[in-house]
Amino acid sequence: MHIAIELVLLVIGFVMLIKGADWFVDGASALASKFGISHLVIGLTIVAMGTSAPEAAVSITAALSGNADISVGNVVGSNILNILIILGLTAMIIPIPFDKASVRIGIPFMTGITVLFLILGLDGVIGRFDAFLLLCVFGIYLGYLFWETKKHRDELADDDSEIPVMSLGKAAFFIVLGLVLIVWGSDITVDAASDIATTLGMSKRFIGLTIVALGTSLPELVTSVVAARKGNASMAVGNIIGSNIFNILFVIGLSGIIVPIHFATAFQKDSLFAILACIILFICSAGDHKLNRKEGAVLLITYAAYFMFITGNLNIPGLF
Repeated sequence: MHIAIELVLLVIGFVMLIKGADWFVDGASALASKFGISHLVIGLTIVAMGTSAPEAAVSITAALSGNADISVGNVVGSNILNILIILGLTAMIIPIPFDKASVRIGIPFMTGITVLFLILGLDGVIGRFDAFLLLCVFGIYLGYLFWETKKHRDELADDDSEIPVMSLGKAAFFIVLGLVLIVWGSDITVDAASDIATTLGMSKRFIGLTIVALGTSLPELVTSVVAARKGNASMAVGNIIGSNIFNILFVIGLSGIIVPIHFATAFQKDSLFAILACIILFICSAGDHKLNRKEGAVLLITYAAYFMFITGNLNIPGLF
């Protein structure tokens, strides 16, 4: 009975996270479009940060409550899911074209900061200096995107994607309401996931890498599929690349500034797989700058292999 109640709370938390992120993205995208920011940059920043807000809220809340394994597992697991599951499923529905900037700059940068994250965690902790370094890199990243905004300011006029048309007041209301649901939903999600893990004897690392990671990655999935179907591939691709960068540099950076984060040895293997996922994505998209159904299937199969690997090392009910 206790587990049933926690499962219901977990679902409620996920619904709040997803709906909150949805409203946040709509409001923020509408607000950004009014100021002439290109949809490419909107995908890399506003939409990416909005759809990553559940990861941010869950990870920071988990770190504050002493559940660092959920915090790190959520970020690493979400980044792997974003590449292999979300881009894989999206490509299976409709082929995704990649622009040269994403292949030459976005994916290599995403790979580089994932390597940096692993290196910083090799000593077993993401300390405040490590976190400060991640936030500094995030600042450099935002500076680059500001330059991109000026460079592509005229793209909105030629973009056929659908971004909600709202007044400034309505956009602001959606942003605030979305953030409230995200923060509240994160509290419910972390508490429920922790209770389920304790009751079933599962490790918090496993919960963070799978259940919580999947739940907090659902906004990216919905946003990417919808954006791709509406012909806005730049937003779909930018959403995933931007979300993964945001998760490591800002989410872990801010969490580590608040409280040093324990980086379990087991996460080294997961981080290596996250790097491998980045490399596979680069290989799949570098040829014809397109992710078709065949490449999408490769990404999905790779995630299946990863899931079999992590569960193959488990002894039920211990799960890590």
